[in-house]
Formats: sequence, structure tokens, C-alpha cells
Amino acid sequence: MPATALAQLKPGAAAPDFTLEASLAGNAFEFSLAQALKQGPVVLYFYPAAFTKGCTIEAYNFAEASDEYKSYGATVLGVSADNLEKLKEFSVSACRSKFAVAADPDAQVIKAYDAKMAFIPNMASRVSYVITPDHKIYYAFSSSDPDEHVPNTMAAVKQWALNGKVQ
Repeated sequence: MPATALAQLKPGAAAPDFTLEASLAGNAFEFSLAQALKQGPVVLYFYPAAFTKGCTIEAYNFAEASDEYKSYGATVLGVSADNLEKLKEFSVSACRSKFAVAADPDAQVIKAYDAKMAFIPNMASRVSYVITPDHKIYYAFSSSDPDEHVPNTMAAVKQWALNGKVQ
């Protein structure tokens, strides 16, 4: 089954709505995509597992860029199949209390966004999306390299902001 990891949702597609238990700075709360989109675009990134090398690097990169995302009105959310207790710790350490991470232990959101790993369908692959307030996929990016997701999603957020915030 070739290129399964690249089978993500395409720009222009409707973004599946969801609500997940999440953690920001070690505090649990309910993250609603619909609510977050009322504030601006959402950078939704999926990652395989908290505290693994690549995922820790990626979370650190998103934390470092979080103020710049906020300057464009964007909210960052990381999603994995990890449980909430593990993500409470991850949200403080790797995420530096800068953005939320959400638990999707049954992988329903991971599957809805075609972000499942090819050979382990209940685990997320490394896929990032920029979702605009009209609930559409503006940008999709898939790469196993954790260092590529922030520059690519940031460029998409900037493009959206500079183009009059229309698709």
C-alpha cells in the first residue's frame, strides 16, 4: 500500500469538527475546533508519541514559534493517541506551556484527518494542517522530518494573513 502517509486531506476540503481533552501548561481542558476557529486559524499538527525524540523536537519548535503564530491570530494544537495524563507532562516539558496538546486515544480524529500511520493505524503520522475560520483546510503538509512542520505551516499562516484572510 504505497504512500499511505501522504493520504491527508487536501486544501479546500472541509475540516472535520472535533472536541478533545487537551492540556496546556499541565492543566486539562476541553479543546473545541469550532470554538478555536472563532479566534482565527488553527495549526493542527499530528505526531506519533509524546516524549519520543522527533516529537519532542517538533513540540519544542512549535513552542519556540508560538508567539509568532499568535501574532497572526493562529492557535496551535498538537494531537496524538497518547493519554491525557502523559500529555499533561508533555505540555509543560516539550511544549514549554506555550500551546495545547490533545489526547485522541481511540484515534478518531487522527483517522478523520487521514493522519494515521500506515502500519499502525491507531498511531498518528507526522501531518500538519492550517485550518481557516471558515472550517476549510488551507494547507496540508506531511513529512517525517520534525523540523519541517513549523516553517511550512508558518508560511501558510502568513500567506493566509497577507492575502486578506481569504482562501
